[in-house]
Amino acid sequence: MRVFVTGGSGFVGAELVPELIRAGHRVLGLARSEASARTLRAAGAEVHEGNLADLDGLRRGAVAADAVIHAAFDLDLADWAKGGEADRRAIEALGAAIAGSERLLVVTSGAFAIGAPGVASEEDGARAGGHPRVTEQAAAEASARGARVALLRLGVVHGDGDRHFLPALIALARAKGISAYVGDGAQRWPQVHVRDAAEAYRLTLERGAAGARYHAIAEEGVAVREIAAVIARKLGIPLVAQSPEEAAAHFGVLAPFVSADRPTTSARTREELGWSPHHPGVLEDLKAGNYFTLPA
Repeated sequence: MRVFVTGGSGFVGAELVPELIRAGHRVLGLARSEASARTLRAAGAEVHEGNLADLDGLRRGAVAADAVIHAAFDLDLADWAKGGEADRRAIEALGAAIAGSERLLVVTSGAFAIGAPGVASEEDGARAGGHPRVTEQAAAEASARGARVALLRLGVVHGDGDRHFLPALIALARAKGISAYVGDGAQRWPQVHVRDAAEAYRLTLERGAAGARYHAIAEEGVAVREIAAVIARKLGIPLVAQSPEEAAAHFGVLAPFVSADRPTTSARTREELGWSPHHPGVLEDLKAGNYFTLPA
């Protein structure tokens, strides 16, 4: 297939585009800068110039392809609502472009947006409110308007090239001189290696069903205290438990995520798509990867 990909030059996209090309697909990648265009061309993709705010450009990219993977998200931890609104508009435009056709639109969401007690599964819907990312609502609306939409929920994505959540925690620990966690640190975060995530996207594209939810979750839930402990050891700083009040001041915009407990299963995804993640887990990645050699 010819696949239109947003976010193809980002952290996940840098693995996703080669994954698709190795499987025999052609990739048309959205590029918002010349640097992004160079990255896409180097990976063997065609370039479609534009950005998430260029809704006409998104529609043109979608109709020029056989399928669409929307992997881009303008992440600003201090202003999630801004990125959420841009995401909503992009999904609306992409969905409108493919409505009534056989094209599949794979939309990216996150495990932390799921609203469910205990271990979340693919059967569980999104949180009803209070989360600034409205991806799943936008995907449902696009589906209701005639688009074939499949949802892929990611855990915390880790691996070489990461510049997001884990590096932010490490940078904060360096700056504060402690590696902290909230309460007893038993909060569980679902995890996935970036290469396993890329394979999950490809399998969703090739084998996924419209209207279905899939989970790119390799580790159901790794305790926050374990992650903080590795960071403390690698940086040679104290490991410190904090109260919720202390954590709010210490972590700032990261506090809601550090405090969240969101164990998530991918059992149905593995069975239906034949997905079998096999790359290193997050603790192994933190211990042996390049996270602590990145610029401070």
